[in-house]
Amino acid sequence: MTRDPAYDLIIVGGGMVGASLAIALAGRGLRMALIEAYPPGVDGQPSYDDRAIALAYGSSRIFDAMGVWPAMRGSAEPIHDIHVSDRGHFGFTRLAAEDEGVPALGYVITARELGRVLLEQLPQVGSLDVIAPARLLGFVDAGDRVSVEVERDGLVSTLESRLLVAADGGNSTIRERLDVPVQRWQYGQSAVVTNITPAQAHRNVAYERFTDSGPVALLPMSEGRCAV
Repeated sequence: MTRDPAYDLIIVGGGMVGASLAIALAGRGLRMALIEAYPPGVDGQPSYDDRAIALAYGSSRIFDAMGVWPAMRGSAEPIHDIHVSDRGHFGFTRLAAEDEGVPALGYVITARELGRVLLEQLPQVGSLDVIAPARLLGFVDAGDRVSVEVERDGLVSTLESRLLVAADGGNSTIRERLDVPVQRWQYGQSAVVTNITPAQAHRNVAYERFTDSGPVALLPMSEGRCAV
């Protein structure tokens, strides 16, 4: 008789996608493990830096259903209006939350704040084992189960699961080892991403301007800042 795997689900990667998935599946009777390369809360986690993340209104509702939106709401600046224009052309497009009957068209929050809330929620998921810092060494797909080899604190162990989720980023090790095809191309352009504090209040308006050299976007952030 074959014994059942220790886990129903192993998630590799504790960034926004992996952590959100673990929290979303809480309370569904699943035995889960989350493997993450960085210790919880460490500043070096590349997923959780000071980049601004624009969340659609629908995304805020998903986070609310997960029970984490109240903790995010204080740091998430609402977008009440969106102003879109094209350099060299008359006219513009304006979208308003009031016209759509919603409290906001979206919200802007830093990845650091979003990550802080997710990482604080993970210990509340009772059926989840967070294995961090740890490194995925390899895995074997046996059809009805996956054996995952993990290194943590210099010790190597093997975990078994019914399902393996690759949430380990754009340069996913799991994707490469499964030889999943991808398409890559060079835009031949450079982009500037930064946060600024303008002299005038942003009034919760997001701007997008199309120019011959590329688009420019200005998003409202908390504390009177804007994301460029």
